[in-house]
Amino acid sequence: MLNAENPVMMKAAVMPKPGEINIEERPVPQLQPDEVLIKVMAVGVCGSDVHYYENGRIGRYVVEKPIILGHECAGMISAVGSAVTRFQPGDRVAVEPGVTCGRCDACKSGRYNLCPDVQFLATPPVDGAFVQYMAMREDFVFPIPDHLSFEEAALNEPFSVGIHAARRSQLQPGSTLAIMGMGPVGLMAVAAAKSFGASRIIVTDLEPIRLEAAKRMGATDTINVREEDPIEAIKRLTGGRGVDTAWETAGNPQALQSALYSLRRGGKLAIVGLPAQDEIPLNVPFMADNEIDIYGIFRYANTYPAGISFLSSGQIDAKSLITDRYPLAQTRDAMERAIHNKSGSLKIMVYPNE
Repeated sequence: MLNAENPVMMKAAVMPKPGEINIEERPVPQLQPDEVLIKVMAVGVCGSDVHYYENGRIGRYVVEKPIILGHECAGMISAVGSAVTRFQPGDRVAVEPGVTCGRCDACKSGRYNLCPDVQFLATPPVDGAFVQYMAMREDFVFPIPDHLSFEEAALNEPFSVGIHAARRSQLQPGSTLAIMGMGPVGLMAVAAAKSFGASRIIVTDLEPIRLEAAKRMGATDTINVREEDPIEAIKRLTGGRGVDTAWETAGNPQALQSALYSLRRGGKLAIVGLPAQDEIPLNVPFMADNEIDIYGIFRYANTYPAGISFLSSGQIDAKSLITDRYPLAQTRDAMERAIHNKSGSLKIMVYPNE
């Protein structure tokens, strides 16, 4: 049920086709009994948003009609449905962007990220968060403390990917970890590894600005792959042994191969990034001979409360990753900035209500 003070119409940044974004008037969503209406205060531009904007597809997900992008978001409760019990207007919240069915085998086993019927924001054909208001089922909305900014709360989405990778690959306190690729997901993965107690976090990238940001997030060693071979450098840093665990977060075939070869015998490899091609050559005898455990990472499950708690703790300065800020009217500019300023931009934020 809408409060009387909520508007009937709102602005939305709509992508009619790849490479174009228009600001349109849309009706403010009507709530189902179990939904809350969120006034969206901050939305991060994700690599997947950029990919849809440039190419119109990611794997089997294809943009076939106008869509609203954006899924890393936080805001304020503006109204609540008749059956909502956990929230009231004015509450500050982070939004977990994938609403699942709750009834399938994946959901019931706790791996709801694998739900075949998930409605994930900004994944075709589901509209996303580059809007002034959005409706969300209350069990995918989480309270945030007053001292946590909306931008930091939005970063809980990429941070959750790192938490999920750490849990899936059984990252242990005191262990050594290599992370290939320091885009926003990789940078938040560094923070996740720090929160899980990894003692040595070695990271690789091409861009100095990203390697510097990785140090702020908790990386102990940085390798610029333009300047040195990452496998040789990791072997040197680990006394020839290799790391316990490696995460590939860039979706780069060469980085995936480097991650594999950086491992010690019995090591663990987590594949986080999605490459453009379906098939990548990997050394099967190496994997068998060294008993390498390989984990596919698809989004996350049951991570949001833990992520909010860590981001609220003050142990990392997530806000320092935000380099560019745009109002909703300049969403297209934000996307273009993400494409063309990889050497200068880390995280780009859009503010739908400013």
